[in-house]
Amino acid sequence: MASYKEIVTKAIIGKGKKYFKNNYSIKADNHPTNVLGCWVINHKFKGYKSGDKIGVDGSCDVNIWYAYDNDSKTTVLNEKIDYNELFNVKTKDNADLSGDTDIIVRTLKQPTCSRVNVENGVISFDIEKELGVEIVGETKIKIAVEDDEEPWDEIEDEVDDEIEKEIEESITENII
Repeated sequence: MASYKEIVTKAIIGKGKKYFKNNYSIKADNHPTNVLGCWVINHKFKGYKSGDKIGVDGSCDVNIWYAYDNDSKTTVLNEKIDYNELFNVKTKDNADLSGDTDIIVRTLKQPTCSRVNVENGVISFDIEKELGVEIVGETKIKIAVEDDEEPWDEIEDEVDDEIEKEIEESITENII
């Protein structure tokens, strides 16, 4: 008859992903006439618990290449964008977030610039990203434990009469 034991271990107790699209505006030093390119680099982030939610603080650098002076000159505008996002991650089996948990954040879709315009000397752009969050915490699992140990199997060498006869015939007594 099997009895049961509980094992306390670390496991993923909550998991979720969220898509974000944020709009930003930057006033350029020169009056831009045309945007030639926009790219996002140096994405950094860190997750933390915030009550019953998960927060992610992050930043990325946005580089906007634009033309000015009637498209006769170009320059690149560099801007660091900071963000703070909150997740409402559902936990499995009503797990408790108040204990010792680890927050793992992954970028499922790197931040990219999806739209950029120029209006009255102000550059407006959208940044899209998708973040995934895993909450790792203590949980219990139940396993069945057998009370009786299984018997050992007897291992016998497989030597038959024919093999024994070959061994006897191959022995020579004059070897000394």
